[in-house]
Amino acid sequence: MWKPLVSLLARLGLAAVWLVSGGIKFADPTQTVVAVRAYQLLPEGLVRPVAATMPMFEIALGLLLLIGLAVRWTAVASAAMLLVLIAVIVSVWARGLSIDCGCFGGGGTADVDGWDYAREIARDVGFLVLAVWLIVHPRSPGALGPGSRSALSVPAQQEMAE
Repeated sequence: MWKPLVSLLARLGLAAVWLVSGGIKFADPTQTVVAVRAYQLLPEGLVRPVAATMPMFEIALGLLLLIGLAVRWTAVASAAMLLVLIAVIVSVWARGLSIDCGCFGGGGTADVDGWDYAREIARDVGFLVLAVWLIVHPRSPGALGPGSRSALSVPAQQEMAE
């Protein structure tokens, strides 16, 4: 009975993360290019396409979660994206770079230390937990997708009938 409610909170919480993150990046594409470039992982020819695509992908994930469509598959895509983001933050930390992750706007060189990276990784692991929960328990109230909708529980239906 409580699992659909936890799934609803996880779905809406993760939707908010993607919508805010993607919206901020979409609103400032120049800064998103700076953030992607700062990671020093991609050839220059891929920096702009990745910076242009990432916000739209994040917004799409957020919208799908918000309306509850294909929740399990959207959660799988979210988990994959979060694992990539965690890996690139670990990479930056291991290479001794000092950058703002640009996860929620900003990005580029910054005065950061290991604790900053540890907090970013911990935050993303928390978001990953939400995604994994939704992979296992995709059904929640208010979801529109047939494999994502949660029916009212029997006790709740009985209470409504009385």
